[in-house]
Amino acid sequence: MSQSRTIAFIGLGIMGLPMAANLVSAGFTVRGYDRSPQQADRLAGKGGTAAATPAEAVSGADVVITMVPDSPDVEEAVFSTGGVFDSAAPGTLVVDMSTVRPDTARAVNEEGAKRGLRVLDAPVSGGEAGAVEGVLSIMVGGDPADFDAAAGVFAPMGSAVLVGPAGAGQTVKAANQLIVAGNIQLVAEALVFLEAHGVETEAGLRVLNGGLAGSTVLTRKAESMRHRRFEPGFRIELHDKDMGIVTAAAREVGVPVPMGALVAQFIGALKAQGHGGLDHSALLKLVDQLAAEQK
Repeated sequence: MSQSRTIAFIGLGIMGLPMAANLVSAGFTVRGYDRSPQQADRLAGKGGTAAATPAEAVSGADVVITMVPDSPDVEEAVFSTGGVFDSAAPGTLVVDMSTVRPDTARAVNEEGAKRGLRVLDAPVSGGEAGAVEGVLSIMVGGDPADFDAAAGVFAPMGSAVLVGPAGAGQTVKAANQLIVAGNIQLVAEALVFLEAHGVETEAGLRVLNGGLAGSTVLTRKAESMRHRRFEPGFRIELHDKDMGIVTAAAREVGVPVPMGALVAQFIGALKAQGHGGLDHSALLKLVDQLAAEQK
């Protein structure tokens, strides 16, 4: 895909803004829209163009990317009057990079096809740091030809893999969120365990990360977790939503996810305590609470 092509980017939050900025840096013309106008202004400050409405962003664009919090937000962005589907010309490539239900992705793909649009679901993993650094893991569902057409767009944001037809990207993302939640929970438990035994945790976690216990969670989260810093890269409230997707999708096909269901309860408990705006590594707070009750 030619680097001179125009991209409309809908949703410029913690993830969307750096993703859009990387596309600008790669030479694309990027028109951004966000419900918070100051976010679009921030994109303009990085070389993009601020759009006042979704229609203004989408009109005439070759590619439309949506990056919004949840299934209802995607449905509003694409289906509403003056939204993406109303404003995009036939043949436009529409890429939803949000994390939503697989059935939502399939519905968006089906309706897009009726309008002559090419639709991919392409959720991402890697958090804010991955978005900023342009090293996201992008799991894509859709037609292989559309995936090939999007390759040049994906490249500045990370590494993309086609995992199956429409909805498959979201299914793989659900599995990703299941693994990440379990990993964070176990890292939190290991950290409190080491502290209780008087181990120097920086060294302890570093050596663990060099062996089979090593993970991206340990690499990216260990230092902030040791210091109980939970500034959001990925918020508890969003992971709570994602675990709802996981458990519902698992029930749909009769697959038990007992550990996932337990961690989902922990995430839900943190949200209920008012911690929904913290990073999902704040699962450590719940482990701290439980450990304190045992003393």
